[in-house]
Amino acid sequence: MKKVYLGPYNCVSPIGNNLTDTWNALVSGKSGIKLTDFAELHGDIYAAIVEEEQLDQHLNKLLRNTQLPFDAAFSKLEKLMIAALVPLVKAVVITQETELIVSTTKGNIAQCAGGANDIVAASLPVLAQKIADFFDFKRPPIIISNACVSGLQAISTAKRLIQMDYCKDAIIVAGDLVSEFVVSGFKSFQALSNTVCKPYDEFRQGLNLGEAAAAIHVTGQQLTDQEFFIAGEASINDANHISGPSRTGEGLRLSIASALAEAKLEPKSVDFICAHGTATIYNDEMEAMAIHHSGLATKPINSLKGYFGHTLGTAGLIESIISLECLRNNLLLPSLGYQKQGTSLPLAVVTELLEQPQPLIRCLKTASGFAGTNTAVLFERDLR
Repeated sequence: MKKVYLGPYNCVSPIGNNLTDTWNALVSGKSGIKLTDFAELHGDIYAAIVEEEQLDQHLNKLLRNTQLPFDAAFSKLEKLMIAALVPLVKAVVITQETELIVSTTKGNIAQCAGGANDIVAASLPVLAQKIADFFDFKRPPIIISNACVSGLQAISTAKRLIQMDYCKDAIIVAGDLVSEFVVSGFKSFQALSNTVCKPYDEFRQGLNLGEAAAAIHVTGQQLTDQEFFIAGEASINDANHISGPSRTGEGLRLSIASALAEAKLEPKSVDFICAHGTATIYNDEMEAMAIHHSGLATKPINSLKGYFGHTLGTAGLIESIISLECLRNNLLLPSLGYQKQGTSLPLAVVTELLEQPQPLIRCLKTASGFAGTNTAVLFERDLR
């Protein structure tokens, strides 16, 4: 099969307006999660929020010397996605064979609070087409909205479309917000933590929500400055429950096994795992079982949810981008909040910033979500 490469990438997060600022904040151990006044729900929650005024200033600066017009009517989510995309669009030539893939779980759901026109504006196809039109993409956009695996599954989808010769390359953008609808849903599950989340820790209480946007270029053409390619990927649904994760981790285990099989690699070839790690009791336990049964229990593992919160449809993409930076810089980021083993099977959770003496080559990124969705992608660094 045709090898598929990863080109430029970028993100906008609660701890940085771009990739460089976000990475520097991560290395310094900064978390974007803080107590946030959510008046609509009559209480505060711990969440990672992008300040809209700061976002507006950043976006205006990005667009200053371009032909792209800033529209004050853009929603916050649209502004986040555009801010993530602008550096990529400057670096990549969009052609008739470039596909736009938009990953989100809830999109502009907050706009449903208005009338009929707002409900139309909240639809995912309208959001995706608005982004496509802004950057003058020639093809109809593709939407990936498959619960919490959306961002990671968008990478898999781009790879497969390129290998099928459906397109020559693809630009993926992912984004989600912390809205009243989203907070209400997770509160109804009693899944929110009343403190900063602690993935895999004995005293974890649940997740924190977050908002962010991320973008990446995926291509079938190898260029001289491309360091990374997708060695293998797979998505398997265990159909366990509408919201509850599998008790055995079988769907995630099979996804990992299939990704490794496509790459023709053994588990020992993986250098580290960037896991989903939501800090809910059942998700973390399910992942621990899947990772053990995959022969990966001794591999360094982290969750980035303690930095960004759970960014829903963005999570898989922004965490993949940060994992690529870990490969590039030979650094393992600690899993914030972890102190004591909280899963029935032990994991090699990273607890401090670790500079590696040997080059990191392969990262396994996993994600799992509602309705039994599981995705695993193996990223490899080309050290030529």
